[in-house]
Amino acid sequence: MLSRLLLLVPLAVCAADPTFLRRDLRAIQPQPDDLTVNAKNAEYRPAFGIGDKDARQVKGIARYGELTVNPGGETAVVSYPAEEQIYYILEGAGSLLYGSKQTPIKAGDFMYLPPGVGHGVANATDRPVRLLVMGYKIPRGVTLEPPVDLMIANSADVPLQVLPGHGPTTQFKLLMGTTKSTRDKLAAASQMVSLFIMDFAPGGTNIPHHHESEEEIYYVLRGSGDMVAGGGADGNEGRYPSRQGEVWFIRLNATVGFYSAAKDGQPHDQILAVRSTFPFSRR
Repeated sequence: MLSRLLLLVPLAVCAADPTFLRRDLRAIQPQPDDLTVNAKNAEYRPAFGIGDKDARQVKGIARYGELTVNPGGETAVVSYPAEEQIYYILEGAGSLLYGSKQTPIKAGDFMYLPPGVGHGVANATDRPVRLLVMGYKIPRGVTLEPPVDLMIANSADVPLQVLPGHGPTTQFKLLMGTTKSTRDKLAAASQMVSLFIMDFAPGGTNIPHHHESEEEIYYVLRGSGDMVAGGGADGNEGRYPSRQGEVWFIRLNATVGFYSAAKDGQPHDQILAVRSTFPFSRR
């Protein structure tokens, strides 16, 4: 019996980190968060990073979750010296508190929130406003200059296009990239590399692939299909049925992709995806 235990211990100690994490935002219980401290009618559901039980599995991502501000509600105003954030409005309308200004926001809006600038959300309407909160760690020694004005746009104003390497059955809306981007609607971020929407033709796929230096999160905006999560650079696919409201974290160098389950005549499946730089240690 003792010999069997001795054989089992090393296996437990050396267990590998998972290649992906899967969450259903509808099943996550609200947790206390900076945005909801002393706030009114606001709640936050953490999917990855701060507030999640597996926070250590994500490296460059500070947080990813869903914020809901109910009618008449308002969040706290927050700012972070070493974290840039992106908001994507899923549903409803309200106001973004940004510095000393208020800006109307509505479904489909996405915006860049730089380190050091106070921001929050207020809702004076009679319907909830739901949004994704995405935060990324700024490495030590990196200083960012906030843009002069709020960088905000709406996904309806971004054209669909086919990208090389992803096949003809998926079209992309390139929402936001880094400050060096020449192809995205907003060239704004530092550690967040690419925020985009994928629109899948019935039965389509973006062709499973992997990223050697980036973490990625897929959120199923609409529809259902098979998520490809795991495997690795060898191209082996782990396929899992997925539906609207689920969100997936994919570790760098793990296979990632999606196969649409929609049939001809049905609405296209859509995914909101975001990639970010993996913080490799510097020696």
